[in-house]
Amino acid sequence: MEAEENENFYVQLNSSPIRFEPINTLINVFFDDSNRQVFAVRSGGAAGVVVKGPDDKTSLSFRMEDRGSVISIKFSYDMKVLAVQRSQKSVEFVNFTNGNIDTMEYSQTCKGKSTRIIGFNWTNINEVVFITDHGIEFYQVVPEKRSLKSLKTFSVSANWFVWLPESAVLLLSAGPYGNSIHPFHFRAGMVYKLPKFEIDIPVIPKPAKLCLLERDVFMANIYGQLYIVVVRHQAKAGAPGAEVVLYLLQKESPARKTDVLRLDMSGRFALHIVDNLVVVHHQASKTSMIFDIKLDGESDGYVTYHHPVLSPLPMKPSIIRPVDAPLGAELVECELYSQSWIVFQPNVVIDAKLGCLWYVQLKLEPLVTMIPDKCKLIDLLLLRRDCKMVILTVCKQMLTPGTQTNLSTIARIFDKLNKVYRQFLDIESQNQQMETFSSREPTATRVQHNPAVIDQSDMYTHVFSVFVDNKDIKHKFMVAVLIEYIRSLNQFQIPVQHYLYELVINTLVQHNCFYQLHQFLQYHVLSDSKPIACLLLSLESVYPPAHQLALDMLKRLSTANEEIIEVLLSKQQLLTAIRFVRSVGAVDQVSARKFLEAALVGQDKTAVYEIIQDLHQENTVINM
Repeated sequence: MEAEENENFYVQLNSSPIRFEPINTLINVFFDDSNRQVFAVRSGGAAGVVVKGPDDKTSLSFRMEDRGSVISIKFSYDMKVLAVQRSQKSVEFVNFTNGNIDTMEYSQTCKGKSTRIIGFNWTNINEVVFITDHGIEFYQVVPEKRSLKSLKTFSVSANWFVWLPESAVLLLSAGPYGNSIHPFHFRAGMVYKLPKFEIDIPVIPKPAKLCLLERDVFMANIYGQLYIVVVRHQAKAGAPGAEVVLYLLQKESPARKTDVLRLDMSGRFALHIVDNLVVVHHQASKTSMIFDIKLDGESDGYVTYHHPVLSPLPMKPSIIRPVDAPLGAELVECELYSQSWIVFQPNVVIDAKLGCLWYVQLKLEPLVTMIPDKCKLIDLLLLRRDCKMVILTVCKQMLTPGTQTNLSTIARIFDKLNKVYRQFLDIESQNQQMETFSSREPTATRVQHNPAVIDQSDMYTHVFSVFVDNKDIKHKFMVAVLIEYIRSLNQFQIPVQHYLYELVINTLVQHNCFYQLHQFLQYHVLSDSKPIACLLLSLESVYPPAHQLALDMLKRLSTANEEIIEVLLSKQQLLTAIRFVRSVGAVDQVSARKFLEAALVGQDKTAVYEIIQDLHQENTVINM
């Protein structure tokens, strides 16, 4: 029953959330999205600070002096300096040595009497940026001297900011409407101002007021490119409901609008990026929907418009243990899409009242039955992590009676899989070349490849095995599927492994389809190889022409002269073997002893021996 229920959900929270002390009158909770750490601060830190991170190295507890209410608190990337903001004018710093807090704090005040600090972020080890209502102030932290050094300042009248740690990019909102965006890119000791741009506002209010808010803007890496993602609650005329607009951030020119996600509903939304999918949560309906910008959409030549991959569905129910409950206590189902939820990128959900931090995850298995269009399903799966076994399940279902798919669809799916397979082989070739190059040039890096590579071994073991296990599949369908897969491999210039040919041949032989087998060999549908020739030789008892077909194949290979001679001798065709030796000019390489031994096994030993003697005397076959 549980398995059936799980099929109704394609989004879920991870089963083991990070637990922390819930917020209350004594405890304030903060989240640092750079280090993925939750801070539970008791009484301004005087009663203790408990830090929970993704692992033991990023989890610790300590005490600090209560110097006022904490606005923000964050560790440096190496966990050696703690930064605490308690006012809008300055940020305090304290050193950590081997996990022990220093007793001496040092601080940095923002520049300008009327300037106030909106927030701060670590940009690198020992580098921090203050975001103020007058712009940004970039500092180097010198822990040994307990001081900061100013590196760079930029003046911008800022409304709010958005920070993406993994790309070290900062967005500043400016202008009366908040839609004038100033991007900055931070690198070690440097900050670069990227071209500013404006985010579209469907309706311009009069008088002017801030209408693009921080809560509706975030940055995301999707398929290796950096986008500014904007939730637009009031779409243009004719477009019902809200929409999500994606702007591609560029280094040399202003960000460009590339994609629009049609939500077709209104209300409060929260967004995540999970496995390169945009996951949109709708609080009113308590549902989530997924968008894939790589899948085909409607384009006007400039912008591509997308609809959800599937209809909105709720998350899978999440079960947790109540706060402070003993280990044996009964588990309870937590409220999903709660008013107390706060989301962070790329896939973090925090409920400070429950004291839980979850990661949003995608469930691939239910998609197999939810998406009837198998080509669309494969397109979606090929772009996901950990998709290999799910794809193989889809392929196996396509061949199984009851869920069997038509041959044209199967052929298109084979082409999709083998296109990725070909790309993988090309990248592996590049990597080998780069490894050779890297022995001379240490800076060379390996080219990454798509993880969804389904090779011939995978298909043979997990998919085509259904032909052996299921006797209800018609042999004509089996052969047609295998030939389509071979055709697809050839189309992408991928060498076909012999075991696929053997599966075709064995299937044909089991059903006495010898004429079709002959045709496949004659017209080279089955490519020449020594393993196939050996298989044909073994079929002579059930199909006598297979012997000659095998010899013809070995001869076409032009690298199997020794095997041909062995076959002819085993059949007592000594004269034919001798003529073949002469025809290929292999007299000096062939031993007459083999011919003599073969003659002794035959019936007419005297006549054959005389022939060999004559040839030996004429030095035709000279090796004994």
